[in-house]
Amino acid sequence: MYLVTLLGNLLIILAVSSDSHLHTPMYFFLSNLSLADIGFSSTTIPKMLVNIQTHSKSITYAGCLTQVSFFFLFGCLDNLLLAVMAYDRFVAICHPLNYSVIMSPCLCVLLVLMSFFGSVLDSQIHCLMVSQLTFCTNVEIHHFFCDAPQLFHLACSDTSIHTILMYFIGAIFGGVPLSGILCSYTRIISSILRVPSTGGKYKAFSTCSSHLLVVCLFYGTAIGVYLSSSISSSLRKGAVTSVVYTVVTPILNPFIYTLRNKDIKRALWGTISRTV
Repeated sequence: MYLVTLLGNLLIILAVSSDSHLHTPMYFFLSNLSLADIGFSSTTIPKMLVNIQTHSKSITYAGCLTQVSFFFLFGCLDNLLLAVMAYDRFVAICHPLNYSVIMSPCLCVLLVLMSFFGSVLDSQIHCLMVSQLTFCTNVEIHHFFCDAPQLFHLACSDTSIHTILMYFIGAIFGGVPLSGILCSYTRIISSILRVPSTGGKYKAFSTCSSHLLVVCLFYGTAIGVYLSSSISSSLRKGAVTSVVYTVVTPILNPFIYTLRNKDIKRALWGTISRTV
C-alpha cells in the first residue's frame, strides 16, 4: 500500500510537470497535494514497517518529536491545500470569465507558500507542546505512531492547558479552512443550480466532484479520530480510524483524481508511451 501511494502520487506529479496542457492552477495545486500526501504517509508508515520487520515497537524520544513535527506539518499542509483547491473551484465555476485574471501564477504560488508556512507554524507549536511534557518510566503508546493526544494521556504532568491549546489550534488550522471549503461549495452549488441545462450542471459539478470526495474522506476520518479520542476511551477504534486517514486516504487520492479525470489519464498515457 505504501509503494502504491508513492507511485500514484509521483505519477500525478510527473504527469502535471511533463504536460504543458496541465500547467493550470488546478493541477498545480493537485501536484502540491500529491507531494504533501507522500510526506504525510512517509512520516508514519516506514517506521511502522521497520517495527513489523524487526519485531520491535520502540522509538527514541527525538524520533517521536520528529514524527509529531512532520505529521502535523504534512497533515496541516493537506488541510490548507484542500481549502485552496476549493477556492480555485469556486472562482472557476462562479467567476469563469475572470478566472485567469484572479488565479494568476503569482497568487497560486503565494497561496501554496502561505499554506506551507502556516503548516510549519502548526507543527512547531505541537512539537513545542509535546517537548514540554514529563513522562513516567516504561511509557507505552497504544498507537502505531506518536500522536499528540496519545502523548497527552500518557504524561505524568498536568496536560489540561496543553489539551485546551491543542483544540484551540485545531479550531484555527482545521476549522477555518473547513469553513472556507463549506462556504466555497455553498456558493458553487447555488451557481450550479442556476444553470438551465442538465448537461451544463453535470459538467460544472464534474470539475469539483473528485475534490469534494477527497475532502469528505480526509475531514470525515480526521474529525472522527480527534472526537473519538476525547469522547471514547476505545484505543482500538482510534487506531483503526487513524489508519484510514494516514494510510488509506493518501493511497485513494491518486485513484480518485486519475480515474475521474481525462486530462490526467491522457497525460499519463502520453508520458508512458514516450518512455516506452
